[in-house]
Amino acid sequence: MCGILAILGYHEAHLQRSKVLDLSRRLRHRGPDWSGLYHHQNFYLAHERLAIVDPASGDQPLYSEDKSIVVAVNGEIYNHEALKASMEHNYNTQSDCEVIAHLYEDFGEDMVQKLDGMFSFVLLDTRDNSFIAARDPIGITPLYFGWGSDGSVWFASEMKALVDDCERFETFPPGHLYSSKAGGLRRWYNPPWFSESIPSMPYNPLALREAFEKAVVKRLMTDVPFGVLLSGGLDSSLVASVASRHLASTKAGRQWGPQLHTFCVGLKGSPDLKAAKEVADYLGTIHHEFYFTIQEGLDALRDVIYHIETYDVTTIRASTPMFLMSRKIKALGVKMVLSGEGSDEIFGGYLYFHKAPNKEEFHRETCRKIKSLYLYDCLRANKATSAWGVEARVPFLDKEFVDIAMSIDPSEKMIRPGERIEKWIMRRAFDDEEKPYLPKHILYRQKEQFSDGVGYGWIDSLKAFATKQVSDRMMANAKFVYPHNTPQTKEAYYYRMLFERVFPQESARLSVPGGPSVACSTAAAVAWDEAWSKNLDPSGRAATGVHADAYESSEAHPQTSTVEEISKEQLQLCPRVAVAS
Repeated sequence: MCGILAILGYHEAHLQRSKVLDLSRRLRHRGPDWSGLYHHQNFYLAHERLAIVDPASGDQPLYSEDKSIVVAVNGEIYNHEALKASMEHNYNTQSDCEVIAHLYEDFGEDMVQKLDGMFSFVLLDTRDNSFIAARDPIGITPLYFGWGSDGSVWFASEMKALVDDCERFETFPPGHLYSSKAGGLRRWYNPPWFSESIPSMPYNPLALREAFEKAVVKRLMTDVPFGVLLSGGLDSSLVASVASRHLASTKAGRQWGPQLHTFCVGLKGSPDLKAAKEVADYLGTIHHEFYFTIQEGLDALRDVIYHIETYDVTTIRASTPMFLMSRKIKALGVKMVLSGEGSDEIFGGYLYFHKAPNKEEFHRETCRKIKSLYLYDCLRANKATSAWGVEARVPFLDKEFVDIAMSIDPSEKMIRPGERIEKWIMRRAFDDEEKPYLPKHILYRQKEQFSDGVGYGWIDSLKAFATKQVSDRMMANAKFVYPHNTPQTKEAYYYRMLFERVFPQESARLSVPGGPSVACSTAAAVAWDEAWSKNLDPSGRAATGVHADAYESSEAHPQTSTVEEISKEQLQLCPRVAVAS
């Protein structure tokens, strides 16, 4: 991943080059390989590069042939070779992103429809000083936009580059384009399933398998060492299996050897570590196990929240191990990884989908989950890895694959107790008797949320830790201290304290989705099972009667006693909140 910052139409007296460099430096963790800055009249485009494709000559910003069009891009354009072949232009680099400038020359703002990849970009046309900004269909890459008091428009990969200078800022919505000529946003990604009309395409296991294999293979486009994040669950195991087969049968990636590298993180003895090792042994990958202690996780919370820019409970729980693992991965010299995000949203893999009453409700909920991915799993996967200059690619969110998967009659996706478990259609598609992709018991392993799979003690310890930091009196006054998105648990309150310390702006707190236990108690869950929806714990184990290791309450799962006591100094996290005694 890279970091981009654009400041467009600013007042000359209000902004100096040194100021732009300082703001761009806040994004350098995303792109530690090179920095670029373009200045034209009252327009700045800054770029912090993570070099994945064409490390030697692909520095940004990038230009059209006459340099009248300038673009700063965060992401990967997987179909860049085909696009280059379809146009007559001279290229200055081998970068996949340079094609965006030339596409704009030929097709104008409509060129975004031709892009296949994950991307956020800002493009400046100096011929008339107009500009556009766009974000990929699902929101795999992050983007924020804001407005300065001088009338300027700002764009940045992370809000930390905007918080001090924008009067207001927002999350840039996925699948949208901002045009200065039109004066606002418009949606450019409008697939048939987006209207939530109920699809009826018959389930074709082979077609689904082929689409996913294609999605994985195109993401092996790289000039640097890479690997797969392997938890041992269905999604990451399928990614690893397909990637491993491709490397073994072609010359792709051979500069790094024919064996795939896989990575897993967890507390010692965690479910994920055991399952991932079994999958890695089966596939013959070069496997790397990383361990973290509960205390190391707790110590990292403040940094995690600074980087991922949210106070959502589930996101923070899962981001912390991923954040720690990404640092280890970067230490090995690896700069790109494939990951399994998106499958649960597309196929109804979350355990509350067991309660879906009919295919119509099932499908509408998958649509809602996909549309909100940019606020949760995409945000986590991108920012937790980018914190250490590692890029995460997500084949399940390939545009073509999503369109195919979301066109299938949702009755085929529904869980049937005793017959079909969650994500059955993906499991069936890769259940190959002649040349198995995975062992049967892995292929049909029950869904395990990442924050659970790294070790059940992790979530239990977070709760116990938060209980020591947040008093009953603080919780009683929570609605006055935090009237917006009032925390419903002590764990949520503690994360909010940390977040508000580094992002006290109103726009920052509004950027986080809200409502009591929003990750667990969706509108669908309320309608499907009111008693279940009232459970404030978003852990997969809270799915009583569904998860094999479900628990009724915190008392059923003893809390760890290994957490160190936090100091009074550490508790001074938010000036508006008293220290818990």
